Amino acid sequence: MTGLSIGCRVAVIRLRSLGDCVLTTPALDILKRARPDLRIAVVVEDRFRPIFERNPDIEALLGPSWRELRAWSPEFCLNLHGGNASARLTALSGAPQRAGFAHYRWQSLYNVRIPRAQQILGEERTVHTAEHLASAMFYLGVPRVEIPRARLFAAMPFAAARPTARGYAVVHPVASQPDKTWPAAGFLAAARHLHESLHLDPVFIAGPGENLAAFRQYRTVIGAPLDEIKSLLSGATLFLGNDSGPAHMAAAFGLPVVSIFGASDPAIWHPWRTESVVVQNAAGIQSVTERQVLDALERMRVHA
Repeated sequence: MTGLSIGCRVAVIRLRSLGDCVLTTPALDILKRARPDLRIAVVVEDRFRPIFERNPDIEALLGPSWRELRAWSPEFCLNLHGGNASARLTALSGAPQRAGFAHYRWQSLYNVRIPRAQQILGEERTVHTAEHLASAMFYLGVPRVEIPRARLFAAMPFAAARPTARGYAVVHPVASQPDKTWPAAGFLAAARHLHESLHLDPVFIAGPGENLAAFRQYRTVIGAPLDEIKSLLSGATLFLGNDSGPAHMAAAFGLPVVSIFGASDPAIWHPWRTESVVVQNAAGIQSVTERQVLDALERMRVHA
């Protein structure tokens, strides 16, 4: 970064959510490759901390506490989150240089205002979230390069990481909103296709308190820590799921991904830098047919 001293401390605020955290890692990769001397900390909520654990680009992981951030003594604070909580953290960081996108709230907090990604990249089109976040690095003086795949690092596989003797596909059939959730009957049909046609054993995953009773005939993993989900994904052959954070995790491990979208824009949220098929209908996710998803899975047959 232009103007930063050798070995200075850079705090990157990225509080949440799962997909955004995953898609921040290409920007960190770009920054660290250009300036390996920088000491980078990421400020993140505890529940998303595992996304950044074991990442060699990051020296420290800090909780969303201004005291913890200030104690780390950053010289440069980069807010990639943009909400009220992250603005407060930026203001109280003690960093003499504070950067955020120009469209963020509380503009007076920032003495470095980053323009729109389209302006930085020099093209007027819808940009992917990974491009949006990486563009901040280019504006701050990092030489422009191809934006790489996201980076996740799994621990040694735990018991569920190799749940069957043959290959397996991770299936994520839940989402944060009904209009982002494909019907359970469709996922059951896809699971049968994975098992019978692609010779992959489906492993269904869900977060704490989410219900996978409809899929009990298959292996289910409910409420596992993100570190364990990373290990599970690292050993998988394929990922199938709704447009959600786990799809971005799967893409970070280079898995072929079949992602079923509701109203979200695939140009902004498609699986980044991995072979993928996005299935979407203008009438909404409930109108996506089993045939569409099975055809998408067939396109991934070579990877089974």
